[in-house]
Amino acid sequence: MKRQRAEAAGRKGELAAELYLRAKGWAVLARRRKTPVGEIDLIVRRARTIAFVEVKWRSRAEDLALAIDDYRLRRVAAAAEAVAHEYAADEEDLRVDVILLAPGRLPHHIVNAWQP
Repeated sequence: MKRQRAEAAGRKGELAAELYLRAKGWAVLARRRKTPVGEIDLIVRRARTIAFVEVKWRSRAEDLALAIDDYRLRRVAAAAEAVAHEYAADEEDLRVDVILLAPGRLPHHIVNAWQP
């Protein structure tokens, strides 16, 4: 039951992140894209930039500081590398972003969160 609630909250967080990104001019290319090495929550494009977005939802804003770490970012980066060729053409910028969400707070968008 706890896992189902967490899954439902995560999906709501992904929808909130999608709406936020759309309002900022991003087009959604894929949602919950599964790859052999992991899942990418959102893949979005704006102009010549493709962002592979990890979304983290926490019920308490204080918990957001621990929501993302190098291990999770490495997994998203590996997943992005596995499918980037399907979404990006030459000359486009690729990056991994993170959106942190909690009730009562505006989304916190970390641009280019993964830099190996």
